[in-house]
Amino acid sequence: MNLIEFPLLDQTSSNSVISTTPNDLSNWSRLSSLWPLLYGTSCCFIEFASLIGSRFDFDRYGLVPRSRPRQADLILTAGTVTMKMAPSLVRLYEQMPEPKYVIAMGACTITGGMFSTDSYSTVRGVDKLIPVDVYLPGCPPKPEAVIDALTKLRWL
Repeated sequence: MNLIEFPLLDQTSSNSVISTTPNDLSNWSRLSSLWPLLYGTSCCFIEFASLIGSRFDFDRYGLVPRSRPRQADLILTAGTVTMKMAPSLVRLYEQMPEPKYVIAMGACTITGGMFSTDSYSTVRGVDKLIPVDVYLPGCPPKPEAVIDALTKLRWL
């Protein structure tokens, strides 16, 4: 039988002490394993959906996609947001528990994109509705950029 040795676990000291508060420990663990709420409306969401596949492996970053706002702590808005969708987006954001984070993904989400000049019903920036933590520009942003934004969010 082959035994696997873990040299770091064998060198533990009895004098090790970790000093923190339960609230800080809870917030650290929640930030280390974000549960995103998927809110996608157009082509940006297709790029985001490719993260779930085997090529980019969304799960290795501790991200578990959720479909309920009360279980999610990150909302990733992807695509065009219209005035008709705005109350639903705000309601979803308000139902999320604290701490909650927002990533605005794509030009249409950040500024209204190409639809903002000719359309009266397009929201010209999701930051007018909910506070945004990380902006992810592009049309559509690549999956690598989403992973980079998630890394930046963890260092906020």
